[in-house]
Amino acid sequence: MIIINKTPLLLIALIATFATSSVRAFDHTHAEFNEVLGKFVNTEGMVDYPGLKAYRSKLDHYLKETGAISESEFNGWTRDQRLAFLINVYNAETLQLIIDNYPVKSIKKIGSLFGQPWDVKSVTLFGKKTTLNTIEHKILRPKYQEPRIHFVIVCAAMGCPPLHNKAFVPENLDDQLNARGRYFLSQKNKNRLDGNTLYLSPIFDWFAEDFTKSGSLQDFVTPLFPIDLKGKKLKIKYTSYDWSLNQQ
Repeated sequence: MIIINKTPLLLIALIATFATSSVRAFDHTHAEFNEVLGKFVNTEGMVDYPGLKAYRSKLDHYLKETGAISESEFNGWTRDQRLAFLINVYNAETLQLIIDNYPVKSIKKIGSLFGQPWDVKSVTLFGKKTTLNTIEHKILRPKYQEPRIHFVIVCAAMGCPPLHNKAFVPENLDDQLNARGRYFLSQKNKNRLDGNTLYLSPIFDWFAEDFTKSGSLQDFVTPLFPIDLKGKKLKIKYTSYDWSLNQQ
């Protein structure tokens, strides 16, 4: 009788099983972050920071998962998968920064005496510590050339566009960006038409170079503005910016 040694086959099967179970595909629905947003952010973009601080485990776990994504894995994704990932990470890391320092009246109160909160190395990206400024100014703005990010990355201030209470997902990212732009531009305390003067958020002033690469600032906002601006010769002024916390 011939006895076949099954040990190598068994070992190969075990290795394959381990490899499959240990390398899970990233969840591009961002379901865990979506759950956090749905529970602690209302439809106006106001955040229940005390509640989130008390029940922060899902946010912490989500950021542990995103922080473990390698740069090589990230680079293998589609453009919209990468863009949605970075937007969600920016917003999630901002929420974590606030609850790590809560209670606080403004994000600008966080950081060193001469530093800014956006320069605090509180963000984990590609397994390394970095800053919110790195995500925005060294990755999102220069590499993706997508001005609508300014409607969706939120700095926890009342002057910001409201924080969306749903995660951004690659399948309908374009629609989400347009919808959030329309919502932001409909907020009359930040953006409005008054006679022949178009009042816009300072965001359009600070990042004018992002919005005017293919036309004027008025050209950019016209498709998203709640009032028809076509053919109007308008003077642009900027509204004030409220740095108080976007807290419920």
